[in-house]
Amino acid sequence: MARFVRASKYRHVFGHLGKKEYSIDNVKVTGSAWDTNMIAASGSYLSINWNSSGGGAFAILPLASPFAPLPHHLPSKLPDVIPLARGHTAPVLDTVWNPFDDSVVASGGEDGKVLIWKVEESQFDAWGGDKWVPVDFDPVARVDASPRKIGQVLFHPTAAHVLASASGEHTVKLWDLNNTDNPKSTLVGHGDTIQSLAFNTTGNLLVTTCRDRKLRLFDPRTGGVPVRVGEGHGGIKGARVTWMGERDKIATTGFSRMSERQVGIWETGSLANERTLNVDQSAGVVMPFWSDNNILFLAGKGDGNIRYYEYEGDQLYALDEHKSSDPQRGLCFLPRRALNVSECEIARAYKVAGNTIEPIAFVVPRRADSFQSDIFPPAPSSEPALSAREFFEGKVAPPNLVNLENGTITTSTSPLPSIPLPSIPPSTRTLSTPLPEPAQVPIPPTPMTKRTETFPLPSPSPAQPSPSLHSFTPVPSPLPASVPDLKPTATQPEPVPAQKVEVDTKLQEENAKLNAELREARAMIRTLELQVEAMRANAQRAAKALLEQH
Repeated sequence: MARFVRASKYRHVFGHLGKKEYSIDNVKVTGSAWDTNMIAASGSYLSINWNSSGGGAFAILPLASPFAPLPHHLPSKLPDVIPLARGHTAPVLDTVWNPFDDSVVASGGEDGKVLIWKVEESQFDAWGGDKWVPVDFDPVARVDASPRKIGQVLFHPTAAHVLASASGEHTVKLWDLNNTDNPKSTLVGHGDTIQSLAFNTTGNLLVTTCRDRKLRLFDPRTGGVPVRVGEGHGGIKGARVTWMGERDKIATTGFSRMSERQVGIWETGSLANERTLNVDQSAGVVMPFWSDNNILFLAGKGDGNIRYYEYEGDQLYALDEHKSSDPQRGLCFLPRRALNVSECEIARAYKVAGNTIEPIAFVVPRRADSFQSDIFPPAPSSEPALSAREFFEGKVAPPNLVNLENGTITTSTSPLPSIPLPSIPPSTRTLSTPLPEPAQVPIPPTPMTKRTETFPLPSPSPAQPSPSLHSFTPVPSPLPASVPDLKPTATQPEPVPAQKVEVDTKLQEENAKLNAELREARAMIRTLELQVEAMRANAQRAAKALLEQH
């Protein structure tokens, strides 16, 4: 009897691991047990949570490629001391790169702060030279996001300067980076630690997984309680979530009550489970990654395998598995617009294995040298579709896409997703606050005060230099004349007492003095760390010499 094989252009995808010299070695990965990917990638750089003393830090490194070694001035084996992104007073837990600027990265840490960093290409020019002195990166903006730790940070997929942060208060806050005095919206209703979060392609929906084993769907602009709550995986161990492209479906990974690793597909209209597949019995958390090729990658922490499935006709079909004897502590994927299409590379992963970062290219073998349009659908571009103000005022726009053959920018033609409004049956409600009924969940525009946007984060143009971010101080514009006075009894503004002006001046001077002392303390800490590293290196050399003598 004849056997039929399902036709698929991705049936022969295989993982291509680069040579040893194409990897980044001597990486000092953080020892924190917090469950994140530990590594993130933009189109130009990598960020990885670093094991450092004197507070929290992460490293910013140039991209490695599985097809070519790093430039000569960027050694594949890192020096013992490298520039680090310091600024957190406690360990860094998560980093994420701006999808619209490959040189801007956000970090969240146990100190409850979110820091924004800007990377200049010239900072890597002197790496490895004889006279090279490592100079740490400085943040360009600071957000006091929570009195507790910030476990996850995530940029909006279509609106510029919009960032989401998940905190130990069991809330998700959305920030406009042009004005970080207060969050634009706060999402509540979680009963325990938030384990992961994901936007849909237009960013008008956000889904979270939680330690209380619930899936929650939010309208991120209106804030408040979720519009949907559903049962997730039965096990209490780490669950992750990712949106399946432009579909109204999400994919999750988690554990069953019998500690089996699972992958589930859920429909967003009711958060009903469509299917659940058991993967294996390992203990490591499974990290899901969705590619617009309709491929779902699953990478388990603590094992060296990366499984990948194709989603077609509401079914997940196993394609293949990249196997390795080196277990992975973390993993991330490169943005698709930065792939090497000449090598038929449809995806690229960066794997943290021990003290090495390994690039893994997923390649479709083709003999033709021309561009293979059937395996390279348009990718999300580096141009935002909305401003932060437009997004928080209620506007929705599809993402801008880039043609990977010629670089032309187009707009997605798929219909915009809508928030599913039917109410949840009472039997499935888990919140003490009743969920709003359909007529009570419109998307009202968020009232906003006019402000001068001074956060220059769009992608720099080749013809013009990128503006500096070191003057990041949003200046609010005056209220319009139509806004009534909040104190009707006062006919004239009260004059500011001279004593108050004098106090403010003293406070500013004291603040400047404290900042200078803080900078000096950080410099002293960095000097001591360099001395400690040098002493360790000398001790290792002395021990090696003694062993050779005997």
